[in-house]
Amino acid sequence: MPHNRTLCSLLREQTDRFGDRPAVVSHGQATSYRALADAASRVAGGLAARGIGRGARVGILAENRREWLEAAFGAATLGAVAVPLSTWSREGELDYLIGDATLDALFAVESFGGQDFAAALARLQPEHQRLRTVVMIGEARRPDWLAYDEFIAAAEPMTGDDAGPRDDAFILYTSGSSARPKAVRLQHGATVENGFNIGERMALTENDRVLLAPPLFWAYGAVNALPAALTHGAALVLQPRFEAGGWLDLIERQRCTAIYTLPSMTGAAIRHPEFRRERLASLRTGLMIGSPEEVRIAATGLGAAQICNIYGATETYGNCAVTPAGWPLDRRMVSQGPPLPGMRIRIVDPETGRALPANEAGAVEVAGLVTAGYCGASAEHNQAAFTADGYFRTGDIGLLDADGDFRFVARGSDIIKRAGINVSPAEVETLLLRHAAVAQAAVVGAPAGERGEAIVAFVVPAPGSEIDGEALRQHCRALASAYKVPDRIEICAALPATETGKIFRRGLKDQAAALLAAAPSGQRRIC
Repeated sequence: MPHNRTLCSLLREQTDRFGDRPAVVSHGQATSYRALADAASRVAGGLAARGIGRGARVGILAENRREWLEAAFGAATLGAVAVPLSTWSREGELDYLIGDATLDALFAVESFGGQDFAAALARLQPEHQRLRTVVMIGEARRPDWLAYDEFIAAAEPMTGDDAGPRDDAFILYTSGSSARPKAVRLQHGATVENGFNIGERMALTENDRVLLAPPLFWAYGAVNALPAALTHGAALVLQPRFEAGGWLDLIERQRCTAIYTLPSMTGAAIRHPEFRRERLASLRTGLMIGSPEEVRIAATGLGAAQICNIYGATETYGNCAVTPAGWPLDRRMVSQGPPLPGMRIRIVDPETGRALPANEAGAVEVAGLVTAGYCGASAEHNQAAFTADGYFRTGDIGLLDADGDFRFVARGSDIIKRAGINVSPAEVETLLLRHAAVAQAAVVGAPAGERGEAIVAFVVPAPGSEIDGEALRQHCRALASAYKVPDRIEICAALPATETGKIFRRGLKDQAAALLAAAPSGQRRIC
């Protein structure tokens, strides 16, 4: 484990060890550890010259690219806090985020994903008087803005480290149970330590190339892939935004050995017309969020044979449980592994708070390397989010088996209550995915009167396959109890996804409710 416990000092330590080896590959260009550290020191120097220092908030509004890392490590050098902003944010959302985060400086791309950020910021900046420094990665459209390349070239390098291990490194905004995104504080020491432990479970070394297409502004990127790769001297290969063809090209061209993937990404890659297993021959390991069948598909379909199953949240530095890469696949499929070092997971009765025995599902609570709390407007959630003895209430349902391995059951709000019986959507999805003609599946509950909720499944067929809803129900009946068989199966061309690539379950719940209200029985293509 690296001995340094701040991002700035970590980068310097790894520069001493790996100097001219690649730290990041972006837009086909490799940047060495030495060059990344030099650019970060210039970012810090340029910000310091403008009166920005320890504790200041530095926003980053950019897709996955080298400059994102330079800005984040530059802020760390100052002891400032990096605040990544989603590139899916609309102008009104940016207005809220800039104000809630009390940004002192902002690094931003002119545009991305069809959005003109420069125009939006020109309208917004006068409303946020604290935001005096705007550095554009591209052309500076206003005279009081700075162009990134000129900003770097003119800056004097800053070589100090004003941060401490318990200082905030990032504030990440995460959506979920509240109307507004919550601002999650994440500290230097825990980011480095937990990132290293995640990389250990993946068996990363300095010879690995880790492909990241999910956004750096998400915990999967900023406090997971980034510290996991850099604490091991590996290279982080960035794709600006996931696109299956480009993803396959990057793996083949950069000889990537590890991937950060999601079920939607895995499915899109395998269905891509240019997919061939031999193109992915370099893959070995990585991280995967998904059901047992989705983990199996990533391991056997993509060829990432040592893919790790994971569990966590932004508040737990991305992951708090990861299966070791060396475990047999069947064990990695059914659990998310033991808690990471420094993490404690307990399962309690959601009504009484009583600790539950092994193999009994209940509410999941986590302590150890967890957020110090929310800030900004979302600080109002702190009291409800933590127990009196410091455990974070995840809102999820899970269990610990007799070996101490964690098994995710469902998000608390996703559990289907069917005729008085709790049904896990993930379990039904696994049943469906065991059918050879099913490429993707998502299961939600919908109101069904006295029966509580009906089980509604949305299924994407495998390429070239025909699927019959009744045949799929018969398939499920042959494998599981009758109460787990979907009441309705809808055949879809694709599943809706959130900005970060997860299945958009809230939208599917609305569709399922509308379907049952309009036509309680029968099959109909809806998406």
